[in-house]
Amino acid sequence: MEGPVPRGPWDYPRHWIADVLASDGGVVHLRPIVPDDADRVVRFHAGLSERTRYMRYFGPTPTLPPREVVRMTTVDHQQRVALVAVLGGEFIAIGIYEGLAADGKPESAEVAFVVADAHQGRGLGPILLEHLAGAAAENGFTRFEAEVLSENPNMVAVFRDAGYQISRAFDGATVHVEFTIDPTEALLSVRNARERASEARSVANLLRPMSVAVIGASTDPKKVGNALLANIIAGGFAGPVFPVNGPGHHGDDTDEQAHADGAAGHHVVGHPVAHGNPRLRDRQRPPSVRGIRAYETVRDIPDPVDLAVVAVPAAVVDDVLDDCLVKGVRTLVIVSSGFGEAGEAGLASERRLLEQVREHGMRLVGPNALGVANNDPQVALNATLAPRIPAAGRVGFFCQSGALGIAILDTAARRQIGLSTFVSAGNRADVSGNDLLQYWDTDTATDVVLLYLESFGNPRKFSRIARRVSRTKPIVAVKSGKGALTAVRAARSAAATLDDRIAQMVLEQAGVIQVDTIPELFDCATIFAYQPLPRGPRTRIIGNSSVLGSLAADTARNGGLDVIGTVDIGAGASEEEFESAVAAAMADDQVDAIVVVFVPPVAVDADWHARALMAAANTPDADAAKPIVTTFLAVEGIPPGLMRPGPNGLPERGSIPSYGSPERAASALANAWQYARWRARPEPTVIRPADVDPEAARMFVREEMAGLEATDGERTTPDENTPDTEPTGRLLNEVAAARLLTWYGIDVVAFREVRTMHEASAAARELGFPVAVKATSPGWRGRLDREGARLDLPDPTAVVTAFAELTELTGDGVLHVQKMAPKGVGTVITMRDDPSFGPLISFGLSGSTFELLGDRAYRAVPLSDRDAADLVDAPRSAPLLDGFRGERPADKSALVDILQRISTLVEDIPEIREVTCDPILVSPDGAAILNARIRIGPVPSRRDTGPRRLS
Repeated sequence: MEGPVPRGPWDYPRHWIADVLASDGGVVHLRPIVPDDADRVVRFHAGLSERTRYMRYFGPTPTLPPREVVRMTTVDHQQRVALVAVLGGEFIAIGIYEGLAADGKPESAEVAFVVADAHQGRGLGPILLEHLAGAAAENGFTRFEAEVLSENPNMVAVFRDAGYQISRAFDGATVHVEFTIDPTEALLSVRNARERASEARSVANLLRPMSVAVIGASTDPKKVGNALLANIIAGGFAGPVFPVNGPGHHGDDTDEQAHADGAAGHHVVGHPVAHGNPRLRDRQRPPSVRGIRAYETVRDIPDPVDLAVVAVPAAVVDDVLDDCLVKGVRTLVIVSSGFGEAGEAGLASERRLLEQVREHGMRLVGPNALGVANNDPQVALNATLAPRIPAAGRVGFFCQSGALGIAILDTAARRQIGLSTFVSAGNRADVSGNDLLQYWDTDTATDVVLLYLESFGNPRKFSRIARRVSRTKPIVAVKSGKGALTAVRAARSAAATLDDRIAQMVLEQAGVIQVDTIPELFDCATIFAYQPLPRGPRTRIIGNSSVLGSLAADTARNGGLDVIGTVDIGAGASEEEFESAVAAAMADDQVDAIVVVFVPPVAVDADWHARALMAAANTPDADAAKPIVTTFLAVEGIPPGLMRPGPNGLPERGSIPSYGSPERAASALANAWQYARWRARPEPTVIRPADVDPEAARMFVREEMAGLEATDGERTTPDENTPDTEPTGRLLNEVAAARLLTWYGIDVVAFREVRTMHEASAAARELGFPVAVKATSPGWRGRLDREGARLDLPDPTAVVTAFAELTELTGDGVLHVQKMAPKGVGTVITMRDDPSFGPLISFGLSGSTFELLGDRAYRAVPLSDRDAADLVDAPRSAPLLDGFRGERPADKSALVDILQRISTLVEDIPEIREVTCDPILVSPDGAAILNARIRIGPVPSRRDTGPRRLS
């Protein structure tokens, strides 16, 4: 394989451009260096302290020689790559690697970087190292080396803390460091942990500000800015609030009176009459909004500002951003409309807005957002437009739609579901549900996560994060229509329904509880927030109506619960009888959960029911606690009589949720059991087979990739805005595909390509009879009438005859002679690289009937041992593998092994874009792959792998 063709100094891969989060949650822009950056490099170097320059250049180096500046800014982006970190148009860090191989073949490169003194300690070193390693790997490098002063242990720590296994050699005043840059499990774990911490910190900056400015605060109570300020004040925000009401900063109105008063006061300043004239004194006072002093711009505020809530016309948002940069604002909430929701022009404005926000190092909620809230008493932030928000609780809520968010918040308040935090992201240009999950994962004030999502910007990343968060906190998600759980591409695709089904399967893999309606969302939230998880499916139904009890029992069974008894206490049961029945169920070791159905026989005070239920449920032994749900007077939420009040008078754990119908009560309990069962399973393990040869396979794929033309490579890179309508990349021939699979321990039943009768006869003798002769053209493979194949051929004469027949029938110049495999159930395994989720593996039974019915199950890569086993059992037709009409059960463990090996293959070699093994005949003695196809192509840029970056 020839070395890469050098690029020009302006010709760098555009996917190297990235917005990243520093450890303090601030945004930093990364990009390759270009010759025009010479002046910035000089300014950057001049701003470094003497010690920092010494550590980087091993000497004082007060100024960079012009030749060195040219050398730093004129690189080929292959043998020499330099990345710069930019904030507000200026460099704050520079990283560079340079190849060391004299013969031009990439292997090892020397790496170095330097960070401006004011930005040291923000984790920029590991970020630069991560992205430089990604670029180096693309250019074929496998190792980094570095020379570090012995008195600079922090630099060595950067390499180690980044997750690399380093080796060190001391040479007097310097330390020579070497490490491989291939991603390992340890390295990926460190990257994910760093990403998790930085994204959680960025959301904490948003939800836990020390001070808030409302830009566009209006004196008109009908205006948005006034409502925002009023809600922040009424919520009792713990820090200072600064209204900004200068020219252009008062929303969609102009506070003419305040402006006129300010102008009049200016003209009389110092006039002796002014000091004695109350009217003129009033005019001298600074303008105010709701009794709080207002400022013309955020720059005029004398104190620091952490969060700016922006309610100004879209046309002046740019000016606001500039002011916020000067002020050092960390986060923005933009409620202004007129962006992506307003059409193509608005979408273009929104993209420019996001670019400017990130250039300024800030994070953004919105635009077109409802706002954010944090009920922590130490924060008490209600920066929303909602007229009512729920009281403090243990539930975190994220949604996109502002109008829907108001209704959702009102519903949560009525049902007494207390919230810890709330974010309505509007157009979700920047902060997304993924960011909130990272925050809630470590937030001790949040026990349950609720999501109302219209789409996922990065579903693969969501799945990865949710799989971790679900281990400790239930995530309940409601979808809003077909294709809602997939990327924008899927919503426009004819395959939106399939994509939605795939998304649901992948999210089930991650432990996410998915519901169809907002009432179901809150039904789940109530039981998760106030009741323990069931330890098993055994459910007892107690009530005074046999009809309603039957409805609850049917729903419970359909949801996977085992109804072990329905106790009808009768319409005239006393308080003591009612309490006794519930207490007996609580004490019964054979009962895991209880559904109480209560309908008062007459319109009487039912307080006795509540007293009896609470008394029976009150157990001092926490380990013996069991979830109880009820239909108390058809009330939704936590009725007063069933509330266990906390110190603040609000419901706390142990309160008993009530539902409007027995079906909803049983359904909520069933969802709780499904989640509890998922969480109780041991942590899945991704098992890497030992007998694989990734280096041989990787080299083979690179050699095959060398034949792909650049234009084809561009076409094969998915675009989230373009439907995936055509196969991409290049299909390997079947001999090459079988060879590639062999390096991962996946054997295709032996076959030979033949072009003549003599070759066919010789191949059959070599393989051993019986054999099959098969056509190779797509139109003849896999036909229902099997006309494209001749099977069970016992001798050379039959093989020659079959060859002649198929050649004449199909016109194929090449046929296959293949060893006959044992009879078995036909199955199919496919892997396709989905633009939304990345590599997806599917499994089902082979054949047109099963394909027509869509009987396929899907899981995201990488597959754990349990994922692979679940995938084999997931299709509706999977029981055919367990033995049907007296047949012996098939060897499903052989399928699990193939699935895990394919998962390992595509994780190791992302250039593999598609794998199809069809059919795979599964017998009691194993699995035989009859045919395999593999498509290769350039690695998509939208993957949740490689260097971490913001979407």
